[in-house]
Amino acid sequence: MPPAHPPRLVAAIGGMRLGVAVCVVSVLGWTYARSAQRGSANPFDFFGYFTNQTAMWSALVFGATGILLIGNRAVPGWLTLARGVAVACLIVVGVVYNGFVPGTGSAPPWVSAVLHIALPLYAVLDWAVVRDRTPLPWRDLWLVLPYPIAWLLVVLVRGQTDGWVPYGFLLPSRGLAALVLTSLGLFVMLLTAGAAVWGATRLLPAERRADVDGPR
Repeated sequence: MPPAHPPRLVAAIGGMRLGVAVCVVSVLGWTYARSAQRGSANPFDFFGYFTNQTAMWSALVFGATGILLIGNRAVPGWLTLARGVAVACLIVVGVVYNGFVPGTGSAPPWVSAVLHIALPLYAVLDWAVVRDRTPLPWRDLWLVLPYPIAWLLVVLVRGQTDGWVPYGFLLPSRGLAALVLTSLGLFVMLLTAGAAVWGATRLLPAERRADVDGPR
């Protein structure tokens, strides 16, 4: 449902999301062009990083919802669900990078700051503050898993075939047991982040939620 905020505020929120989307895509494009100039032009390597993949499709989701809000149009439920999954994935990106592997990678520090700090923080604040979404059904929480599972399977296969992995904690040399434990830890973290995202949609009292979400 379209939010019951004043039209100018709705448009401003939409413009902010669209601006963030353009900024993220521009940063990714610049970083890829920089990598290509240095001889690392393989897009499967560049977008093999969970950070880069998540940032790209999060930007697409933010951009799409931003355009809808600018036009004062309703955000469909499936797009809200996609944004919820994106926010959960970005939380994991921020926690893993800043908590476990800070300062790693070959990108300039400012690029890492944008993708690993600024973007996750913006996504969380936008989700918590802007009420253009109805409560996400708990039965849909499992939807935070398919994309990360597919990403991880591809990474593990590549690690065993061409030897490329995006992160050191996924190196085949660490052994099967370590990889299994690491994978399980990531999925637990993802479900926890997803539960927080899903729960945040229920923070408003029921009598206020109808005012914020607008007519049904």
